[in-house]
Amino acid sequence: MNRFEFGLNISAQEYLQYYRGSVNKVMACCTDGTTIQFPAGLLQPFITSAGIRGNFVLTCDAGGKGAALSRR
Repeated sequence: MNRFEFGLNISAQEYLQYYRGSVNKVMACCTDGTTIQFPAGLLQPFITSAGIRGNFVLTCDAGGKGAALSRR
């Protein structure tokens, strides 16, 4: 199981691109310097009127499948 920790600060205005479907992947820099990419749909439970802010953990299998996102 792979585990990636990172912080996000996406304003509500910026998130509109994901919501409208013009952008469907999110790229983030992990705390260890690794860059990851994951489906924007995983962020939906964390959306607020201010956007998405906080520290998150993405877990997936060795092949990058079965991704799950949680707040840290």
